[in-house]
Amino acid sequence: MKLACASIKVNIIYGLVVIIFAIGLDSLLISLSYYFILKAALSLSQEARVKALGTCLSHICAVFLFYVPFIGLSMVHRFGKTHGSNIHTVMANVHLLVPPVLNPIVYGVKTKQIRHRIGRAFCRTRC
Repeated sequence: MKLACASIKVNIIYGLVVIIFAIGLDSLLISLSYYFILKAALSLSQEARVKALGTCLSHICAVFLFYVPFIGLSMVHRFGKTHGSNIHTVMANVHLLVPPVLNPIVYGVKTKQIRHRIGRAFCRTRC
């Protein structure tokens, strides 16, 4: 687009609107689904409610792990023209690497056996 002889302002605005609409629609649908999940979970027994809410919390963390770098990357791409290409490279790498690296940690912390083993490993080094 830098080589275009005409104004590319319409293309920039269109791209920004598409990103905002996609993120906004995803956020709305995810929020709506979690509303229904929470509504159903609150009618369960105490033990089932805790388990369902723990699963929801893990899913919400995974969603944030995907969307936060995605939003940062799209904002740097749109508004980071004055910065060097290093920030674009770093943000692209963060977007590609952070969610897959942290997803196993998010879901692993939920498992009692893994939490217990991590606690023993840290206690052994300190104690």
